[in-house]
Amino acid sequence: QVQLVESGGGSVQAGGSLRLSCVGYGHTSVSYCMGWFRQAPGKEREGVATIDSAGITSYADSVKGRFTLSQDNAKNTLYLQMNSLKPEDTSMYYCAADSGCTPPFNYWGQGTQVTVSS
Repeated sequence: QVQLVESGGGSVQAGGSLRLSCVGYGHTSVSYCMGWFRQAPGKEREGVATIDSAGITSYADSVKGRFTLSQDNAKNTLYLQMNSLKPEDTSMYYCAADSGCTPPFNYWGQGTQVTVSS
């Protein structure tokens, strides 16, 4: 069993930055794929970024060049550095993990809210 706990959300003005953290507890392993997803009210959940066990990252086109994933395997922590935030980035952000990067992901955190004002 894997438990994921996110933190780092908040409210910022457009152009600002936030760093989200996701700590994994339980049977975490470097063989896991981890990622960030987001869902705004009335919208479908969308993938933001993933990193596989080889360290290969993938980003949604909407965040490329602005968001950066990183990992601290010693701390079982995944980070999402979000720069140049836009109002359309406003959403609940969820951390997810599974043995591979192909959906569906089986392990999810509770989410952390990001609000960007114009």
